[in-house]
Amino acid sequence: MPIGMVILGRQGSGKGTQAVRIAELFGVIHISTGDMLRAAVADGTELGLKAKSIMDSGDLVPDSVINGIVKQRLLKEDVQQGGFLLDGFPRTVGQAEALSSYVEDSLQLALNLDVPIDEVMARMLARGRDDDTTEAITRRLELYETDTAPLLEWFGQRGILKIVDGNGTEDEVFDRLVSVVDQIVRK
Repeated sequence: MPIGMVILGRQGSGKGTQAVRIAELFGVIHISTGDMLRAAVADGTELGLKAKSIMDSGDLVPDSVINGIVKQRLLKEDVQQGGFLLDGFPRTVGQAEALSSYVEDSLQLALNLDVPIDEVMARMLARGRDDDTTEAITRRLELYETDTAPLLEWFGQRGILKIVDGNGTEDEVFDRLVSVVDQIVRK
C-alpha cells in the first residue's frame, strides 16, 4: 500500500523545503496546498481570486474550499499509485477528519517540524513574499496556535505523530526527518 504522510509545523518552519526533499527521496507525490492556492491566484481563477483576498488578510481558506481541492488531487492516479506527502493540509481537526475519510488506511505518518515562534517569524520576514507582512505573519501564527495545534493531539491519539526538531541546517533537519520516515516505510 502506498504511504500517506502529512508534514505539519508553523509557517516558516521549513515544511515546504523539507517536503520536496522527502517526497523525492521516498518517491511519493508532494502536494502543497499553498502552491495550489498560489497557482490559482496567479491564474486569476474564481477560486484564486477568492483565496487571494482571504490569504492577503492572513486568514485561512475555508474548509469547504480546501477540502474539495485536496480530495480531487488525492484521487488522481499518480497519488493512488505512489503515495503522498501533504504540505499545508490539514490545518484543522475538521480537515484532518475529512482527509481521513478520503485516504482511509494509507495515512501512516504525521511529521511535526518543531521550530520556535521567534525563529519562524524571522525566517518569514527574510523570505520577502508579498503576503508575508508582519501583520499577516502574526495573524497566521495566531491561527496556527488555535486551529492547527489541536491537530497534534488528533494525530497523537492515532499513534502516527512524530515530532522532529526543525532547528539547524537544512541538511541536519532533513537527516532527522529521513530517519523518522525510514522507520515507518520499513515496517
